[in-house]
Amino acid sequence: MFLPHMNHLTLEQTFFSQVLPKTVKLFDDMMYELTSQASGLSSQNLEIQTTLRNILQTMVQVLGVLTGCVQHVCATQESVILESIHSLPSSVLHIIKSTFVHCKNSESVYSGHLHLVSDLLQALFKEAYALQKQLMELLDMVCMDPLVDETADILNMVLVIHSLLDICSVISSMDQAFHANTWKFIIKQSVKHQSIIKSQLKHKDIIASLCEDTIFSFHSCLQLAEQMTQSDTQDNADYRLFRKTLKLCRFFANSLLHYTKEFHPFLSDSCCILHQLYLQIYSKFPPSLYAVRVSKAHQEEIAGTFLVTLDPLISQLLACQPFMQVVLDRKIDLPCELQFPQCLLLVVVMDKLPSQPVDVQTLWCAESQLSESATRISLLKAIFYSFEQCSGELSLPVHLQGVESKGQAEVAVTLYQHVCVHLCTFITSFHPSLFPELDAALLDAVLSSKMITSLLAMDAWCFLARYGTAELCAHHVTLVAHLIKSCPAECYQLINLSILLKRLFFFMAPPHQVEFIQKFSPKEAENLPLWQYISFQAFSAELRKQTAHEVTKVGTAQCRKWLGSSRTLEELESLNIALSALLAVCNSASEALDIGQQTEVIEVASQLWVFLNVKQVTSQPYVQQTFSLLLPLLGFFVPTVDPQLISQVVTLQTSLLKLEPPDHVRLAIVDFVPSLGRLFIPKAIQDKILPSLSYILALLLADRNWLVEQHTLEAFTQFAEGTNHEEIVPQCLSSEEAKNKVVAFLEKARFVDETEAAKVERVKQEKGIFWEPTANMTVEEAKWPSLQPYAKRARHEFPSEEEYRSALQAAAGALEATESLLQKSPAPAWLLLEVEALQERIEKLKRYIL
Repeated sequence: MFLPHMNHLTLEQTFFSQVLPKTVKLFDDMMYELTSQASGLSSQNLEIQTTLRNILQTMVQVLGVLTGCVQHVCATQESVILESIHSLPSSVLHIIKSTFVHCKNSESVYSGHLHLVSDLLQALFKEAYALQKQLMELLDMVCMDPLVDETADILNMVLVIHSLLDICSVISSMDQAFHANTWKFIIKQSVKHQSIIKSQLKHKDIIASLCEDTIFSFHSCLQLAEQMTQSDTQDNADYRLFRKTLKLCRFFANSLLHYTKEFHPFLSDSCCILHQLYLQIYSKFPPSLYAVRVSKAHQEEIAGTFLVTLDPLISQLLACQPFMQVVLDRKIDLPCELQFPQCLLLVVVMDKLPSQPVDVQTLWCAESQLSESATRISLLKAIFYSFEQCSGELSLPVHLQGVESKGQAEVAVTLYQHVCVHLCTFITSFHPSLFPELDAALLDAVLSSKMITSLLAMDAWCFLARYGTAELCAHHVTLVAHLIKSCPAECYQLINLSILLKRLFFFMAPPHQVEFIQKFSPKEAENLPLWQYISFQAFSAELRKQTAHEVTKVGTAQCRKWLGSSRTLEELESLNIALSALLAVCNSASEALDIGQQTEVIEVASQLWVFLNVKQVTSQPYVQQTFSLLLPLLGFFVPTVDPQLISQVVTLQTSLLKLEPPDHVRLAIVDFVPSLGRLFIPKAIQDKILPSLSYILALLLADRNWLVEQHTLEAFTQFAEGTNHEEIVPQCLSSEEAKNKVVAFLEKARFVDETEAAKVERVKQEKGIFWEPTANMTVEEAKWPSLQPYAKRARHEFPSEEEYRSALQAAAGALEATESLLQKSPAPAWLLLEVEALQERIEKLKRYIL
């Protein structure tokens, strides 16, 4: 009532600064009175009910009066200087926040008696809503001169924005439209006065609140979509709410996009929050293993309306070094559900880099030239590392949207295909100055202990060989060849390099292949370690014949050299290399060998087999390797091998299987089985070979190792289809379990019929179990056991005869005591199993004695 009669230029000094602090105190006192007496509210206690309602009515009136004050200022001034009314916004915002907090907590404050005051609470909320709306209209009229340093005005505006931010956190779950409008005002005022207040704003708090509201709205959207999917009905009300929530998601994402664009230089301490926002969103959206079940139509709607706004956000952050350091942090430790989104994010970054300036590409891709290299890795290395963490998504596998090409419809692709295609596309646009980083990353990944990572790197390397020049391919082949020759012993890195060499060799131009032959001549024994890994199919017919002859000649000479030497275990390494090279020739260039050379190979293999015995094969890794190489060599020429030697081979295999040899030895035996299907066994030795052969197959079919079992089923099928001795087939299937396995394999039956949901849950559990040990594994622990012969132990005396007698007497005494107990009382249920286990140990001891 007094305001119209006062000078609007002196309102702050004469009125606002005098009245508003008292108004705030009055309002706070009333709020305290409300909360302290609300617990006593009931329909029977009319006194408290009247008191509380009177307080609420007074508060409504106060809010109405404040609205009138704000309206008066708006009506009397075209533009507002904040300093001239600075008490008004701060006091009003304090009262608005206090009101909204009370309304939000009203259910708990008034317990079960909310209905007694609900009408006044609604009026209170509406008045606060109207007051804030009027205040935002007033604040929109504020003018701040960027050329004038008015510290008080700057601090007042910053205080207003931060106060509105606090109000946003209160009303987020109360009124979606009001919440969105408040955010719209915050962003608008921040940008409007950007040049003056940018250094004072709490950018991290603003971005954190925006991200929090974005994620909350996104989760609400997913819950609505999940409910509609589960109900299988299209309720219009539910769908309208879904659309409304989805638009809110888009609004928050666009607001975040706008704010980060305007305040890009101030994002350094917010990058971790933005990174987590991206990961959290994609962890809950298909095809993540941790996503809720949403229909395809809803997925497309969410992706097309909301997720598309995250793409330009990442584009804006590419040039931001703190964001790069967060994403490529060497010590990043993400939970299982965020590893897949991290991989997707890295692929998105990789797709965007080619359109960026060279300095931005260098920022992400170069590692060695940066001072912070100790705390972050390059983008390519991060992609390979992140990729190998997605074991569950790779094994399931999850499918992602494919790329449309040549007018064909998009086809869903696996995660492996997705990463591989985008990686190869990135390689085509890789800046020349960064090629050393590419080479280093590919080689590092090829040498990985994770097979899937190594295969991805090989695929990318092979693409590079095809896409690049012939000279580049030749250079890489030579590089890999030197690395192979420099490997000190058998290890997984050597295996990975050998596979890469074999694949790259097919992309070499013929003139470069000739140069390779000259540089690494197959005539020299020192180059056999290299030629054992080369497929001779990569050569032209003429070169294939030449190199196959030379490798065979040198390989058989090395075998005869070993046969003529002292034949120690230490010398087996060179023998195994020669055998491996001969096997490579047989597998890829057998037609290039004449009869004489084939006979030579069979002769040396036959002579070498004589020196194998059960004890050495079960105990010495190098001898196991010799055994595993000789079997396929003999199997390759099995129709021309002496039947007596075949009999010796089968006998040794039978003896080995009784002693449960290592898996790789059993697999070598399995792989030899199909070759016996091509052999006609003379009647003179059938009685010796066929029973042993059926025994071998029966043991292998009963093997509990799933890999051995699967290979055995394949080998048995090939053997059964090719053999002339059909009577042996039913003898191998003596048990019902073996018959069922073979029938199920032939019918391609599934032993476990999982639902898709059950399969996803199993994969998630496996991922959680396997991740921890792998994450803590050192490089040394990841290496394979060395194939070097076991070191000789110091000589020691053999056990005396008395020691044997003493041990047997103790065993006999224990058996007598057990027999005595059985005479006194019935045997417990577990005793029979223990006795049978003892019987098996006795049988094993008898085999050692024999």
